[in-house]
Amino acid sequence: MSEAFDPRKSATAFDQASTLVAVLELSGKSWRAGASVPGVSRRPMRQLAPRDMSGMLKAIEQWKSEASKAGHEVRRVVVGYEAGLDGFWIARALREHGIEVYVMHPASISVERRGRRPKTDRIDVDILLRALLGWLRGEPRHCTMAPIPSEAEEDMREPGRQRETLTAARLKVENQMRSLLVRFGIADFRPRLKKAPEHLEKLRTFDGRPLPPNTKASLERLLARHRLLSAQLKEIETARERVVAIADPDRLGRMIQLLAALVGVGVETATTLVHEVFSRRFRDRKALAGFVGMTGTPYDSGGSQREQGVSKNGNPRVRRMLMQLTWRWLIFQPQSALAQWFLARTQGAKGRMKKIMAVALARKLLVALWSYVETGVVPEGARLAAA
Repeated sequence: MSEAFDPRKSATAFDQASTLVAVLELSGKSWRAGASVPGVSRRPMRQLAPRDMSGMLKAIEQWKSEASKAGHEVRRVVVGYEAGLDGFWIARALREHGIEVYVMHPASISVERRGRRPKTDRIDVDILLRALLGWLRGEPRHCTMAPIPSEAEEDMREPGRQRETLTAARLKVENQMRSLLVRFGIADFRPRLKKAPEHLEKLRTFDGRPLPPNTKASLERLLARHRLLSAQLKEIETARERVVAIADPDRLGRMIQLLAALVGVGVETATTLVHEVFSRRFRDRKALAGFVGMTGTPYDSGGSQREQGVSKNGNPRVRRMLMQLTWRWLIFQPQSALAQWFLARTQGAKGRMKKIMAVALARKLLVALWSYVETGVVPEGARLAAA
C-alpha cells in the first residue's frame, strides 16, 4: 500500500448531515444493500442480484436524491461490507466511481451472544451499518478494517500462495502412494526421483510377487499427478529465483535481495516476507506484529490476571514461516544480537519456556528485518552471505 492504513479508526471526520453511509450484505444468491441517508429517518434497504454493481450505483443515486429532497446535500458516500469470498474487487470497482469503500473484518463485528439469536439478511445489514457508523464516528474498538490491495498487489502474492497449495497437494499424493505400497510390504519407493516410473515397474510385494493390476494402475495415476505438481512447482520456483538475479530491481525486488543476502534466509522466505508483509505500510512495530498475529492477549478481569499467549489473529502462513525462520536464525546466526538475547534468557530452560521465548524472538526478528529492508541497516551481529 502507498500509505500506512489504520484499521482502528477513520482518518476523516464524520458529518452525519452530509454523508451517505451504505453497507452490502453479500451472498451467492443475492445481495442486500442498506443505508443511512441524511435527513431520512428510516433505513432504506434494497435487494440486488449478485455482482450487480450497476444496481448498487443506481441505489446510491436514488438515496442521494432522497437526501436532497429532505434538504441535505450529500458530499460524501461511504460503502462498507464484510471481508469474505468476494475479496476486494467490489471495493476497487466502487472506488473507480469516486465512492469511499471499507472492508470490515468479520471477527471484529460484535453480535449478540445468546445461544439462539435471530439471523436474517435484514438484521445482518443493520449490524454492519451500526458497526460502520461507529467506526466512522471514531468509536474505539468498534470494528477494524482490512487494507484494500490493488489488483497488482493481489496478483503479486498469488505465486507464493499457489506454491503452498501445490506443496500440500504433492505431499498428499506422496502419502497416498505410501499408504498403498505399505499394504504390500514396500516402504522404499521415492516418487520424487527422475526414474520413479522405472522403479515403479520393478516393485514387488514382500513375497516377490508383482503388484496387483488395480493397485499398480492407481499408483501410476498418482505418480502422473505427482510429476505434474512437481513441474508446476518448478515453474514457480524458477520465476522466483529470477528476482534475485535482477541487476536493477524495483522496491520489492530490492527488499527480496536484501533479505536473501542474510545467512539463513532463503529466497522463498524472503519472497514470502516481502510480498505478504513488507510490501504493506505499517505505522509502527506494534501494527506490524499485530498484522502477523504475534501481539499479546492479556486476560485481566476482576481478580483474574493471566496472559493467554499471542493473538494468532494475523496471517497464519507468515506466522508459520516466521517461526521456522526463527529456529534457523539461531542455527545460522548464533553471533547476532537477537540470538544472544535468546540464549541469555533460555539458559537451562526446557520445553514450554523455550517455545515461549522463541515466539518473543520471532517478533523481535520480524521487526529487525522490517527495519533492515526499509533502512538497509543490517541487524546487529548478523552475517551476510557474501561475507
